[in-house]
Amino acid sequence: MNDPSRSRAAAGDVHITPLRCGSLDWPAADLEEGAEGRVALIVWSFLVRHPAGTLLFDTGMHPDLRADPHRRLGDLADYFGLAYGAGDDLSARLGAAEVDPDEVDVVVASHLHWDHCGGNALAPQARVVVQRREWAHATADDVDPGGYVRDDFDTGQDLVLVDGEHDVFGDGRVVCVPTYGHTPGHQSLRVRLADGEVLLAADACMLHRHLDTLRGASFDEDPAAVHDVLTGFAQARRHGRVVVCGHDELGPDAAGALAPEPPPAAATGPASRS
Repeated sequence: MNDPSRSRAAAGDVHITPLRCGSLDWPAADLEEGAEGRVALIVWSFLVRHPAGTLLFDTGMHPDLRADPHRRLGDLADYFGLAYGAGDDLSARLGAAEVDPDEVDVVVASHLHWDHCGGNALAPQARVVVQRREWAHATADDVDPGGYVRDDFDTGQDLVLVDGEHDVFGDGRVVCVPTYGHTPGHQSLRVRLADGEVLLAADACMLHRHLDTLRGASFDEDPAAVHDVLTGFAQARRHGRVVVCGHDELGPDAAGALAPEPPPAAATGPASRS
């Protein structure tokens, strides 16, 4: 695919820019049965430029995690290593992409875990699109506090609760698709570009290896549903669609379909490793 530009987007094309928002050093056995050691899980946000508006698919982690991850996550912060520099949060990454956070119109939350919606409030004018069943699950009294931090997603922004597929801009080019399983209300984003279709999978398919094994993470809420979703993604890939995994490096097909990552923002402080 050709490199995108703002002028082309304004003329009618849709483009996706990946925003790398830090990483998590996670036990590999949680991601693949029998695996040893640890794996770096990249925390992604994706900037989608559409003629009708600017959208973010996921927003990464809350900036406060750099200073005191235990305050937001409790004991879970002892489980992983956090690489999250001052240039890695959503505001910095948008700045590197030359986008004003106030100009973001829509945030689509794949789900409401803390590493996917922690930057929602950093796009203060955006309305937030989330599956109704995900919101109900995340706000339930008995929800796992390790996965959900209410301050991340209960921000007072305009909330759009959807049920199943949702055409964000009304022309079929940016569509939320339900991919329940990792959480009860997980959704992915299907984006039709000028040269093909991209599926931003988020945690419905965290790593490329999951497309081969058709098995997700040990902490998925519904492994059987995840298997079905992964089967559908694998079939889509065989038919030429690009599947962008939620926590992996971009594969060659994704790198060719998406705009280049913006350069690293100038850091103003040390990265946090907890």
